[in-house]
Amino acid sequence: MSALAAGPGIRSMGEALAIALVAVVIIGGTELLLTLFQVPQYVLPKPSEIAVALFTDFPLIAPHLGHTLVELLSGFAIGATVGLILAAVITQFPFAEKIVTPYILLLVTTPMLALVPLLILRFGFGYEPRIIAVALAAGPMVMINAATGFRRVDSGKIALARSYGPSTLQIFWKVRAPMALPM
Repeated sequence: MSALAAGPGIRSMGEALAIALVAVVIIGGTELLLTLFQVPQYVLPKPSEIAVALFTDFPLIAPHLGHTLVELLSGFAIGATVGLILAAVITQFPFAEKIVTPYILLLVTTPMLALVPLLILRFGFGYEPRIIAVALAAGPMVMINAATGFRRVDSGKIALARSYGPSTLQIFWKVRAPMALPM
């Protein structure tokens, strides 16, 4: 059984130690190689220098962390909202899926590194391109996962709900949406 199939979370103390050991080896190896090859700090700083700078310069970094968090959460909220709406639309109207899917696939397969300069050219260096970049990264993922969840609803439950005579919107909100939530 693979680690992903077994379920989330660390299952044993040995697994936690193995994860910690791998992290120590990677960080320690990076430190050792940078020292051994005398790589200048401006090219790639050592992990120890990064940790020291994080603590000594934290008063300078803290305000920017707040701005970054606001941009991140705003972009995710916009992307997730649009993604959920698109997922609801494409699961209710199959022709809409044929229209939307090529654009979603284009967004998923295009590296964000290629889109960010275009966003900066269009919107400048303000907060807008950052929020849009996060929304463009989050929206398609939310849409794909939500559409998968909406489609996995047991057809028997939908048939049972239809026997009571509700509208399509009522079936969506009362059956599809709750059944699509993670358990």
